[in-house]
Amino acid sequence: MANYNIHRVKASELELKDKLVSINRVTKVTKGGRTFGFSAIVVVGNEDGIVGHGLGKAKEVTTAIEKGIDDAKKNLVKIPVINGTIPHSQTGKYRGAQVFLKPAAHGTGVIAGGAMRAILENVGVTDVLAKSKGSSNPHNVVKATMDALMQLRDARSIARQRGVSLDKVFNG
Repeated sequence: MANYNIHRVKASELELKDKLVSINRVTKVTKGGRTFGFSAIVVVGNEDGIVGHGLGKAKEVTTAIEKGIDDAKKNLVKIPVINGTIPHSQTGKYRGAQVFLKPAAHGTGVIAGGAMRAILENVGVTDVLAKSKGSSNPHNVVKATMDALMQLRDARSIARQRGVSLDKVFNG
């Protein structure tokens, strides 16, 4: 696992929006017959650089979604968003899912599908090109996208880490 520059955030002081990525009906076979349950993958974010994902499981759909939202609020991270796009190209991987994110010009929109779109919109990215390769399992795609987003670094953090001025980062 890579060493990320992760900034954890508290959910209590934020105005968060939630988005349901996927819901899955699961079955447990018992002596008395089948018992149905639901698992829900939820993404929450403030559309200004803060995002988190969570998984909730319960016997009813609404309870599973609520549990997913609570879990997502515990996993909030700060992502650098510059002028509605990401600072640089980045790949992310989780198990069989691989994602590629590339910055795009203003007006391009979010070119991404399903699970990736939910995360990118909740983090506040308005222009990005994204490609999902490998597994299309929503759970793995969400985690691969979060992996890519957590690896992003802006120029200020690089300058601070190197102990040099912002001009020196760009001009060498």
